[in-house]
Amino acid sequence: MRLRTVLVILAALLVVVFALLNWQEVTRPTSLNLGFAQVQAPMGLILLSLLGLATLVFMTLVASVHTRSLVESRQHAKALEAQRELADRAEASRLAELRQQIDTYLNEGRQRETRAAAELEQAFARIQRDLRQQVDQSHRALATRLGEMEGRVTQQLERMERGRAPMQPAEPIPITDVTAQRPVDQLP
Repeated sequence: MRLRTVLVILAALLVVVFALLNWQEVTRPTSLNLGFAQVQAPMGLILLSLLGLATLVFMTLVASVHTRSLVESRQHAKALEAQRELADRAEASRLAELRQQIDTYLNEGRQRETRAAAELEQAFARIQRDLRQQVDQSHRALATRLGEMEGRVTQQLERMERGRAPMQPAEPIPITDVTAQRPVDQLP
């Protein structure tokens, strides 16, 4: 029990004990003036009855206020719970939307990475193809030049064997630098 309840019960017990100890004086009749008439009645009993009635009214009023506050607190609790549920649903909705935005962003990033990787592979394949073509061109050009030079050397050797004439220098063969035609860093 609360201290306030204990004090109220203790005060009521003191009044009852006091009235019981002085019961003869409480019930002794006295002449009372009511303003419009004179009556004979026990003054202590009337005052004790008025105190009991005031206590009963006070207790009823306290119970009413307490009941009203309980009802209001329940209404507030229900309203608070409804607001909490609404906030939870809104938060869940926001989290779901945020999750969806993050998933979309990540998917777009993966797609960009995939496209970039594909473009990079295509560029590497193109560069490799161009390099092979250049190497093949260089190889063919060198093979052609070597073939021509071998033919000339063979002709020169045959002439020397036929006539034993001194060897004359042949015309210089212009050699073009195949790699200078297209530098590697400028490949597509």
